[in-house]
Amino acid sequence: MGKKQLLFVTYHDENVEAGLSYALDLAKTMNDDISILMLFRRKAMEKFEDYMAAVTFAEEGEFKTARELIREDLKGKNESYEEKAGLLMKKCMNAGIAADIGASAADIVSAVKNHLRQNTKIDMVLLSPAVTNNGNISSKELNRLVKIASRPIVTMSKNSQIA
Repeated sequence: MGKKQLLFVTYHDENVEAGLSYALDLAKTMNDDISILMLFRRKAMEKFEDYMAAVTFAEEGEFKTARELIREDLKGKNESYEEKAGLLMKKCMNAGIAADIGASAADIVSAVKNHLRQNTKIDMVLLSPAVTNNGNISSKELNRLVKIASRPIVTMSKNSQIA
């Protein structure tokens, strides 16, 4: 993948496809490839030591460990990381867009910061509706993300339905 890339950020435990069609259309329009970052979200009340270990692994680029955390969490829901990643890759391939998928157990700001540090081809960050809806990202986190990214950040939301 030699072209510029869009970074599409989503949570592993929500609809990972939400916003993907927009990201793919934008990638086609901009003649970019796409990099997908699937975030593993720890429950707020879990042990502090577990959280710190996950952040440490993610900060050190231990994506295999992050994937394993995601895999274990999905196993409890009878879902598979490989299936979700495969589904995303298939949709990208069908759209004619080259893609890569990463995973992180860090908070969104740290995860995006690390991903951008490791991939200098990214020219825009797209936050899926799973990230931006229902207070999943605070305004403080979004402001920190804007400061560290030094690239455009696009937030997506779901269409509201009229009853």
